[in-house]
Amino acid sequence: MEKVVLGFSGGLDTTFCVKYLTEDKGLEVHSVIVNTGGFTEEELKKVEAHAYALGVKTHTTVNAVKGYYDSIIKYLVYGNVLKNNTYPLSVSAERLSQALHIAEHVKKVGAKLVAHGSTGAGNDQVRFDMIFQIMIPGIEILTPIRDLQLSREAEIEYLKGKGVEMNFEKAAYSINKGLWGTSVGGKETLNSKGMLPESAWPTQMTKQGATEEMIISFEQGEIKNVNGQTFAHPTEAIQFIQSIAGAYGIGRDIHVGDTIIGIKGRVGFEAAAPMVILKAHHALEKHVLTKWQLSWKDQLASFYGNWLHEGQILDPVMRDIEAYLSNSQEQVTGKVFVQLNPYHFQILGIESPNDLMSAKFGKYGEMNTGFTGADVRGFTKIFGNQTSIFHNVKEANKK
Repeated sequence: MEKVVLGFSGGLDTTFCVKYLTEDKGLEVHSVIVNTGGFTEEELKKVEAHAYALGVKTHTTVNAVKGYYDSIIKYLVYGNVLKNNTYPLSVSAERLSQALHIAEHVKKVGAKLVAHGSTGAGNDQVRFDMIFQIMIPGIEILTPIRDLQLSREAEIEYLKGKGVEMNFEKAAYSINKGLWGTSVGGKETLNSKGMLPESAWPTQMTKQGATEEMIISFEQGEIKNVNGQTFAHPTEAIQFIQSIAGAYGIGRDIHVGDTIIGIKGRVGFEAAAPMVILKAHHALEKHVLTKWQLSWKDQLASFYGNWLHEGQILDPVMRDIEAYLSNSQEQVTGKVFVQLNPYHFQILGIESPNDLMSAKFGKYGEMNTGFTGADVRGFTKIFGNQTSIFHNVKEANKK
């Protein structure tokens, strides 16, 4: 019996894939779940039990949380990356980490086939396919949902016919949870208008009318301390911030984006920790980096985010940009004060030994201590000299 490695989450699509590949195609399925921070130990055990109940030969759990941060998320923080100024690339980033680990599992199992549960309408199919083609060339890629052009309703009907028991009402929403946020897709996101109902959001809003201050401490761009609590690794800090900010309903939004395959897509997401962290980190950078550091970072980070979103994590140019982003964090150390409120938050300010807004250099709009009025008169004459020459020549030519 031929072996196939299946990237498995336990959701509707990958559940369908197991039954289809084992019973309709007669393949020996080896499922693997790559945990990028979206599952508790209890949930992982339930996924494993579900996989075996469906008929897989083996099931493997890969803990990729810290590696996911170290290889991808860290640079999204350094670059303050938000796709279209909205979306923190939660699913985009984790799919690449998952694909790389699945490819390694294919080699370990010695399979000649690999499968994923992507549809034919989104970005994930490109991300998985491209990583597999590069990392495990010659391995045949199976994509049952895409090839059969199945709707979620058709998958549910098929599974019910196979006697599969799962929460099909919950399966009406496609939920992808990870360390860097959770995406939520449903009938409301298939059109250009419509908001997800409260019940569809995985993290329920429980802090109505509450408010609190959070203090996030960064050292060279990475979170080391939150509210006086020190963490061994930034992933623990992210999860801690999520546990507090998520209860305020912070970070919920609908992202409308251009897919890799050329169509527009709409998806809901909740990302309390990423949104708070990115805005806090950016606020600190605005105080400690120079004008041109910030300008070039914005340009490179925008490209980095877009190229990552399109699955190009293996392009060597990404290592070059990561080196730049890492170097830019040398002075990004300090505390950021954040006010959490229901559905929104505010950055109250920062404290840093590297703050370039120090009063000893002058107070904006009031007083300067580093130069005189005469210095400014001379500077402005030189600074505008070329433009002045241009207008003088233009006026002379009119005569």
